[in-house]
Amino acid sequence: MARNIQVVLRQDVDNLGESGEIVRVRPGFARNFLIPRGLATAATRSNIKQFEHERAAALARAEKRRGDALALAAQLEKVRIQVAKQAGDEGKLFGSVTSADIVKAFALKGHEIDKRKIDLPETIKETGTHEISIKLASGVTARVKLDVTTAA
Repeated sequence: MARNIQVVLRQDVDNLGESGEIVRVRPGFARNFLIPRGLATAATRSNIKQFEHERAAALARAEKRRGDALALAAQLEKVRIQVAKQAGDEGKLFGSVTSADIVKAFALKGHEIDKRKIDLPETIKETGTHEISIKLASGVTARVKLDVTTAA
């Protein structure tokens, strides 16, 4: 009967454990599945120490990104952007305001935003003031006022 070996998980594995855990698995499972796919490494002292160092560095990078995102969110929330679209009677737009339109409006104000980070809960098809969300980082969201006006 094969005995179990210990491995350090480098990523979350369903029904086994989370990243950073030391788990006991069958040697064939480790050798044929976990290690070749980069999901785990053998639980030697040096591998454990190296993984803890990488994890600490990743946490520091994530914290710095979060701090930068919070500062950017504070700047963006002060900005009020405006998009001009053609509209008919009663303020109904011929089309809708898209993420690309919002990115262009931010560019005019001097801010570069990735359009995939813009969260439009529903399509904007009317003139007026709307509130949009921009997801900057994990748990950091900026709420920005968007004025939609009629184009001349």
